[in-house]
Amino acid sequence: MKHSPLSILSLLLISLFLQACSKLEGHSNTEQHTEHPRHKIIVTSPMKKDVISTQQYVCQIHSYRHIEVRALEGGYLEEIPVKEGQMVKQGSTMFRILPTLYEAKLNAEKAEVQLAQIEYNNTERLYNQKVVAKPEVALAEAKLAKVKAKMQLTQAELDFATIKAPFEGIIDKQHHQQGSLISEGDILTTLSDNSVMWVYFNVPEARYLEYKADPHRDDIKVELQLADGSKFPQIGKIGAIEADFNNETGNISFRADFPNPDGLLRHGQTGNILLSRVLKDAIVIPQRATYEILARKYAYVVGKDDLKDSMEHTENHAVKGQGEQGKKHAEHSDGKHEEQFTEKNTEQHSDAHVGHHESEHAEERGIVHQREIIILKELDDIFLIKTGLDVNDKIVLEGIQQVRDGEQVEYEYLAPERALENL
Repeated sequence: MKHSPLSILSLLLISLFLQACSKLEGHSNTEQHTEHPRHKIIVTSPMKKDVISTQQYVCQIHSYRHIEVRALEGGYLEEIPVKEGQMVKQGSTMFRILPTLYEAKLNAEKAEVQLAQIEYNNTERLYNQKVVAKPEVALAEAKLAKVKAKMQLTQAELDFATIKAPFEGIIDKQHHQQGSLISEGDILTTLSDNSVMWVYFNVPEARYLEYKADPHRDDIKVELQLADGSKFPQIGKIGAIEADFNNETGNISFRADFPNPDGLLRHGQTGNILLSRVLKDAIVIPQRATYEILARKYAYVVGKDDLKDSMEHTENHAVKGQGEQGKKHAEHSDGKHEEQFTEKNTEQHSDAHVGHHESEHAEERGIVHQREIIILKELDDIFLIKTGLDVNDKIVLEGIQQVRDGEQVEYEYLAPERALENL
């Protein structure tokens, strides 16, 4: 049996039409299934709690008093009775320059003073005998004062030949050895008083303004973290703030004072200053509950499901209407019919109670809305919120990438205490 070309073409067209209808029906079913997608997510709430905020700054450690010991007079370095790194008492001899030259000069000046004293005495005696005039006595007196001053200067030079510690401290490296010829002004060593340490660190302008505006700034805990990561056992306090900002960096220098009873800290050490304070009743959320768009922070806040609330309101209204209608009908019916209605109404009430009990254990639903938040401070894994959220809000904790603004979601609620414990 032969088929005409027209019949074959008709069969092909019918086949294509059926395939197109099948695809269209499948696409329609897919749209129906994806019309209102609901993502299962985890939701929590912001938490109000006391938080310890710690700021860290690189610092330089300096001695309370750190001076250079220099030679006030030149000469041969005759004696060094101390050693490098030694603790010396105030007034202890550290260096002695050969004093022979200064002793000889002092003896000569003493002789000049004796001679001037004799001349003055003779002149005064002659004046009393009215042999010389008053100006002669004044001239002799001035000459005596001059030679006495020269003798005192020579005595000071001799004293400078013996260099003593101006305060108790630790001797640093010795720049000259015994027997060296030194000149006036040469540095011999440095002396450090480490009983109290001054620790300097630079603070940005914004942090400086926060510090000055804090009424409890005197209660800020100042700690020192050493280079090995350990904490210095003593607690410090802010001792001073520099007068000017550094125009190049925008920072200002703070100084923290630390007692150093065991001498652990030395001049020139480095470390980190830790400034800690307690923020009362701070609003806290996990960092992973936020996202960023164009340098702004946002969170998804879950609100009530308007469609669900509307359906519940309609159902409640219908049940109420049915109850009133049944009550009116019961008033006009006999006892038997009233008994039947009562039994039926009791069954309806029991079914409604069971349905309500089941809804309490069902997963919650809501609509997510994007909300901008302002961060007060960033700590490890958490944000302190300045504005934008309250403890009564519900925010998306897990599943942020799956939801969109205005979308309906199904969620499980996680208590904020547990959410913060799992960070």
